[in-house]
Amino acid sequence: MTRRPITRSISLPITLSSIAVALSVALLIGWTLLVLRSPALAQDIVANTFLLVTGVGSLVVIMTVLVLFSVFLVREIREVRRQTSFIDSVTHELKSPLTALKLCLETLARPGLPEAKRVHLRGMMLDDVERLSAFIDRILTANRLGHAPGPQEIEEVVLADMASEAAGIVGRRAKIGDGVVSIEIDSDLTIKTDAVALETVLENLIDNAIKYSGDAPEVVVSAREVDAKTVEIEVRDCGIGIPRIALRRVFQRFYRAPDEPVRARRGTGLGLYVASELTRNLGGRIEARSEGQGQGTTMIVTLPRRRV
Repeated sequence: MTRRPITRSISLPITLSSIAVALSVALLIGWTLLVLRSPALAQDIVANTFLLVTGVGSLVVIMTVLVLFSVFLVREIREVRRQTSFIDSVTHELKSPLTALKLCLETLARPGLPEAKRVHLRGMMLDDVERLSAFIDRILTANRLGHAPGPQEIEEVVLADMASEAAGIVGRRAKIGDGVVSIEIDSDLTIKTDAVALETVLENLIDNAIKYSGDAPEVVVSAREVDAKTVEIEVRDCGIGIPRIALRRVFQRFYRAPDEPVRARRGTGLGLYVASELTRNLGGRIEARSEGQGQGTTMIVTLPRRRV
């Protein structure tokens, strides 16, 4: 219901600006043709070269301002669209576990409830609380990254151990079985970096890979030493893939690809943004590769072996 007005609001400034630019160009061309075809007028204009140059320059400035205004306006409208989508996603993400928590509490209040049932309900509530906590942490991290990076504590990290720990955290949160996430990293491969930031990157990438896979997700986390100074980490899945046109935009804040398979899954458009910003703060870069829809996705993180 909200997309149609937003689409119109984007097309309107583009249309008006295009008309204004076209009129300006037509005016400039018409003025030039008039001068060329009227020798008397041309002589008068030559005598007033300053006015001619000033007029042409002013026209060019007006056209430039119109184009810049249109670009700025479209960007702002798209940002509003992303924020609106984010708010809808946050509402959905918060409402689901809160409803479950309320139901569990109401059930626990019933007299004569068996102890086994109470234990099961408490476990469900803890899962929902952990899910809410992780969700809020992600939002706070994204907000902090939008202002300034925090301090880093550099330490030596064994990549295989960190990847296994991140996979375990995400697996428990997503309630998936063992073997869904495979770790293919040499146990001797180490890196000196901010362990907390790197673990957050891996958690977000693994969580994203599982979320956008099918009913039987398969995720592979691998790493290799590119050279003496660089390490490359890959997180591959066999999921729904990413359209080529969206490969670079997926790292933008609040962005989610406008496809039905993506909209059918919960998300806020912050996971890859957080991973991208943290990777940049670690002195590295991140890249998304996909052959298209249904072809899976590979996230490649390139980091320095020693973070100064």
